[in-house]
Amino acid sequence: MLNLSRFKPRFWDHQDSASGPGNSHFSFRRKWLMIVVFTTVVTLTPLLVMTLVDYRLTRQAFESEATMGTARMVSNTWRSISFLLSQRRAALEFICRDNTLPNLLAPERLGAILANLQGGMGGFIDLGVVDTDCTVRAYAGPFALNESRVKPTTCFDHAVANGFFISDVTVNRGQNNQLVLAIRHDLNSGGFFVLRSTLDAGLLDTPVLELALDEGDDAFIVNTRGILQTPARRYGRRFEKVPITIPESANGTRTLKTVDQAGRPILMGIAPIPDSPFLLMIVRPESGIMDLWLKPRMRLIGFLLFSIGMILVSILGVATYLVNRIHAADQRRVEALHQVEYANKLTSIGRLASGVAHEINNPLAIINQKAGLIKDLFTINRDYSGNEKLIKLVDDVLASVRRCGTITRRLLDFARHMESSIEAVDIEAVIRQVLGFMEKEAERRCIAVSVSVQGQSPIFESDRGNVQQIFLNLINNSFAAMADGGRLDITIGRKGTTHVAVTVADTGHGIPEADLKRVFEPFFSTRQGHGGTGLGLSVTYGMVSEMGGEITVSSQVNRGTQFTVTLPLKPPRMSSATAGAVDPAGNPAAGSPLREEKTP
Repeated sequence: MLNLSRFKPRFWDHQDSASGPGNSHFSFRRKWLMIVVFTTVVTLTPLLVMTLVDYRLTRQAFESEATMGTARMVSNTWRSISFLLSQRRAALEFICRDNTLPNLLAPERLGAILANLQGGMGGFIDLGVVDTDCTVRAYAGPFALNESRVKPTTCFDHAVANGFFISDVTVNRGQNNQLVLAIRHDLNSGGFFVLRSTLDAGLLDTPVLELALDEGDDAFIVNTRGILQTPARRYGRRFEKVPITIPESANGTRTLKTVDQAGRPILMGIAPIPDSPFLLMIVRPESGIMDLWLKPRMRLIGFLLFSIGMILVSILGVATYLVNRIHAADQRRVEALHQVEYANKLTSIGRLASGVAHEINNPLAIINQKAGLIKDLFTINRDYSGNEKLIKLVDDVLASVRRCGTITRRLLDFARHMESSIEAVDIEAVIRQVLGFMEKEAERRCIAVSVSVQGQSPIFESDRGNVQQIFLNLINNSFAAMADGGRLDITIGRKGTTHVAVTVADTGHGIPEADLKRVFEPFFSTRQGHGGTGLGLSVTYGMVSEMGGEITVSSQVNRGTQFTVTLPLKPPRMSSATAGAVDPAGNPAAGSPLREEKTP
């Protein structure tokens, strides 16, 4: 039988005899329970709330994206079909304007025009000129209709009444699918004639068949009565009635949720094609759309449950460990009551420092281990091994762990001198890394960015974090000064044999000459009312000066500004400025860039 007593913490059955008779005993067990409950509630409540909010927002966002994607697809296809029909209508109108009625009735003229249309645009089957008596006065095409009188038709009547007509798709005598396009042209003499053309229905099929649809999606064209004018994947063949309720016609693209003939919910996009009896419809089953969202969500929920389990185990372990430590500390406190107050205070401070450092190092070790594992998995997996951005993110996590480890070591050793973070810096790599932060804004605002290196990219010794901050401030200022469509040019080169010079030039609004002398002053800004604090260039100037370099500026109003940063290839010896940035204990002085960079 499993003996659970050996897993019982030392404080579990502890009774505090120091409280005296008749007083309630101090219960470490109750304190342990309070810590577990409070920590669990505080830890899991935000996690669960954020999960629920994320679940709802991502669902809404995914539905919105699916709706917008359907609307975009309908709108783009609608434009293509509308353009095809409008182009051929314009061709017929041009023929009427460019030719007189006698020219169109002349032998071989109409045939030459038809041949040109078939060669230039395609889709035209025949051409016919019909007078006011419904008599075919001239015809070019595969059928013999010349000088024959036809009965008044819907095509002729609508063309006469409205000036333009497009018919539904029909089957001609050659068993080919076609539609009729007719326009009325008024003559200067007061009469009119109708120019009629038969078009190949493939003009409507091609834009629909070329759509990149997911499995289960369908796209087709119907007329106002719901008769399919193009074949559909799931809803029938041409000339069959689509088994979906057609909504009332309206101008513009619409997307709506409805159900199909089987009662399944679908997302339908619909757009009427102007000056025609056609409606373009794209139908997507809602189940297929939501499956794309639900599968990753379920994986995230599984990860959430695993995380909750890990958190609960961690809380129980940490709470037990802490209460054990408190219990042990309490026992030491009772045993050390005879010591002097001063010695007791020093012991408590040391114990507290040790406990805090130890408790911080535990999660740091876990973070370091997991981040290292993630990096190994990324390196092994071919899908991620070439993704430098992901690898860089993991390296940033590991760097932050090392930074926190340094802080805990300082906590244990108050007199330890702060080590310098000087390292070899590739200036071009740093600048390109900073530009990576601004890449999306540059694309959105159409800002052209160029980086040119004169000769070989200089490698010099410096504080990488300070160098990154310097150029982040300068580039950010340049972006703020430029309107959309501006240009930022960065030039890197050597200055002599001991320095590297970097020029950051933009095409912004420039700085007035009267303000050039004040740009490096704290709280001075030329962007009043636009979020400027006036500290960016001041901090940049201080960092460059402490690194032994210099920064200069030149500008012309409405033409742009140029900053030139010159830095030594080797860090200078401890100067008075740098020495002032470190206190006697070896820690950064208040307000110095070292403290700003190294403090978490």
